[in-house]
Amino acid sequence: MVGVFEVGAVPFNADGWGPPESSPHLPNHPTNVPFAPFSRSDKLGRIADWTRTYNNPSRNPHRNPSDSVFDFTGDESFGAGIAADEDSSFRLVDGKPPPRPKFGPKWRFQQQRQLPQRRDEEVEARKRELEKERARRDRLYNMNRSGGNAQRREAAVFKSSVDIQPEWNMLDQIPFSTFSKLSFSVPEPEDLLLCGGLEFYDRSYDRVTPKNERRLERFKNRNFFKVTTTDDPVIRRLANEDKATVFATDSILSTLMCAPRSVYSWDIVIQRVGNKLFFDKRDGSQLDLLSVHETSQEPLPEAKEDINSAYSLSVEAAYINQNFSQQVLIRDGNKVTFEEPNPFANEGEEVASVAYRYRRWKLDDDMYLVARCEVQSVVEVNKQRSFLTLNALNEFDPKYSGVDWRQKLETQRGAVLATELKNNANKLAKWTAQALLASADLMKLGYVSRVHPRDHFNHVILAVVGYKPREFAAQINLNTSNMWGIIKSIVDLCMKLNEGKYVLVKDPSKPQVRIYEVPADAFENDYVEEPLPEDEQVQPPTEEENGGEANTATTATNDVEEKEATDEV
Repeated sequence: MVGVFEVGAVPFNADGWGPPESSPHLPNHPTNVPFAPFSRSDKLGRIADWTRTYNNPSRNPHRNPSDSVFDFTGDESFGAGIAADEDSSFRLVDGKPPPRPKFGPKWRFQQQRQLPQRRDEEVEARKRELEKERARRDRLYNMNRSGGNAQRREAAVFKSSVDIQPEWNMLDQIPFSTFSKLSFSVPEPEDLLLCGGLEFYDRSYDRVTPKNERRLERFKNRNFFKVTTTDDPVIRRLANEDKATVFATDSILSTLMCAPRSVYSWDIVIQRVGNKLFFDKRDGSQLDLLSVHETSQEPLPEAKEDINSAYSLSVEAAYINQNFSQQVLIRDGNKVTFEEPNPFANEGEEVASVAYRYRRWKLDDDMYLVARCEVQSVVEVNKQRSFLTLNALNEFDPKYSGVDWRQKLETQRGAVLATELKNNANKLAKWTAQALLASADLMKLGYVSRVHPRDHFNHVILAVVGYKPREFAAQINLNTSNMWGIIKSIVDLCMKLNEGKYVLVKDPSKPQVRIYEVPADAFENDYVEEPLPEDEQVQPPTEEENGGEANTATTATNDVEEKEATDEV
């Protein structure tokens, strides 16, 4: 049997579209409530009204006018006008960012106001990055000046200055952080003996500028002496006379005093003989050379044959320093002589202008220290003679320092000196310490540069500046009480050791020194140090890795002519 589908009663609305307002066929429907589209997605009630006209295109200019027959939101009689007003005042609160607009001509003109704001944000972010970088550089610079040992040139790998042999016994390890807390005051020293002869300083070099530079001359016939403590006949004589218990030279003392500023490895031999203590340097020690860019952030080339490697620059700096110290003198034969002649020169030999002051400091009631100190020149001021020390800073390539001396020395000399204090903090501190030990009245610093960055044989003097040692020490934050505190602590430590030979080694990668007990024949002519494989190296680990390498510091020859030959090779 086929079912019958009954449509039901359909009311007729004579007044318009849709069901009539009152109909007996809708008993449950509330009165006066039209069938309105409560949701625009649900087309309820009236389907379409082709009698309506689209009279308000400004409300939505993108709408197609043909779709207006299906839109009842603007029909006030329909009851949806109120809902439309409520929709217009409604704002959606959403934390999600708006969708990124498509790039095109329309977006470019509509979003023009936001572009400068975005650019300002990028500029501000860039400024913040630059401020952080500037603060980091200032922090590193201040740590260098205050003797801090920040991790510098992490990419560079430094070698130990001496091979650590398996028969050596490490006795102690001293971090540099303990040195910064030390302080000791010594009374004024007394001069025991003056030897050698000094020539007068030529004051015309004080007027040298980059515009009237002077060529650096070569002094092939003058001999320079770098004699260690125990080979000095005067110190041997003073030791036999029991004038002191501790003996050293100014270069060794300055190395110890400025140890917290050092980066490269160095070593000092200590000999305990009876109740006496001798601080020596090895034959071929790097103490005879001058470090260059030791505390700089820019790494130097590692290849030893490169003219800008650390070793090549050290030899070049020693060569420049020796020639400069003789060129700025009045070489007319007029010399200031002292009690004894140069103790290291043979009769009739031409020697450099230098005077040795053997001075004694009181470290304790029964402990005295004697050191051989050097001055290179003398000058008469108000009919009084003043001693001078002469040293030269050398520029090898402005790309490494970032400051061109030829352009900045006349107008920004302070900036040039600040850059050198940052890149060569240890070397300048050692020069200042040597001037203080010798009680020099003035220290002259020369600015010597290469004729061309790739020519390491020919140099010119661009300027010479004089400083009082105590004022310059205060300027570079070099505390004399701390210097002597370091010396006193090392002397007290060594006096507790048994008789024998020891070596104090600066760690090549860490800010600390180690004391090793070595055989009595160590570093003598018949003592052979053979490089060992890494698996046979001894403690500490950092020195094991570097112990098998060749020694990076070789001797600086006493004769300038021999040093030139070394450079040419």
